[in-house]
Amino acid sequence: MRASDVMVRAVVTVSPDTTVEALARLMINLRIGGVPVLEKDGVLVGIVSEGDLLRRVEIETERHRPRWSEQFSSNSQRATEYIKSHARRVRDIMTREVFTVDAAATLGEIADLLEARKIKRVPVVHDGKVVGIVSRADLLKVLASGGIGTPDEEADRTIRLQLLAELRDQNWTDTTEDRVVVAKGIVHLWGLVRSEEERRALRIAAENTLGVRGIEDHTELAPARPVV
Repeated sequence: MRASDVMVRAVVTVSPDTTVEALARLMINLRIGGVPVLEKDGVLVGIVSEGDLLRRVEIETERHRPRWSEQFSSNSQRATEYIKSHARRVRDIMTREVFTVDAAATLGEIADLLEARKIKRVPVVHDGKVVGIVSRADLLKVLASGGIGTPDEEADRTIRLQLLAELRDQNWTDTTEDRVVVAKGIVHLWGLVRSEEERRALRIAAENTLGVRGIEDHTELAPARPVV
C-alpha cells in the first residue's frame, strides 16, 4: 500500500489569517488533530495541531517560568512562548517547517517519517499542492484490518476506489476516505455511523462492489444528540 491508498483526500485546511478560536472550533467539530495551512493560491505554508493550542492564556495554561530559571532560557525562546500563548491568528502559531510525502510513498516510508520527526500526520503533496493527508491513525487502521496483502494490492486499490465512488453519490453517509480500508479483498469499514440503517447500507454498498471477498464492520454508533 502507498499513501494514495490510505490518505484522506478531502483535506480540511485553514488560511494563515484564520483566528485561533475559529481553528479550535473547527478541530472540535470535525474531530481532527491537525490542519494544513494554505495561502489563497493553495500553496502549503504551514501546519497547525492541537499541541499548538495547548499553552493558551485564555484557558490559563500559558507557561510560567520562575524568575531564577530565566537565565537558562534564551530571549527568543521566551518570546516564542509568549507568541504561542497570546497570538490570535494561525500564521503566528503554525509550524512553518512542514514535512510532506508524495502519493507514491510507501506506508513504511511514511512510518519512518512520522517516527523520525515525532509528528502525528503528514500532508501528501503533488505538484506543490496538498492532495491528501495521512495520520498515525490511518496506519493503525491498516494494521487492525489485517495488514497488507502485497499480491492483491492493485485489486484492493480498485475495490476501495469503486466503493468510495459509490458512497460519494449517497446522501446518507460521509465519504471520508479513512473509513474504508481494503486488505486481501476484505473491506474494513471504520468510523461513526448515525444509525443502524446507515451501518447496514454501508455493508450492502460494500457487498455490491465487484471483487469483495468479505466485510469486517468496525463502525461505532455515534452518541445520540441531546434534544434542545
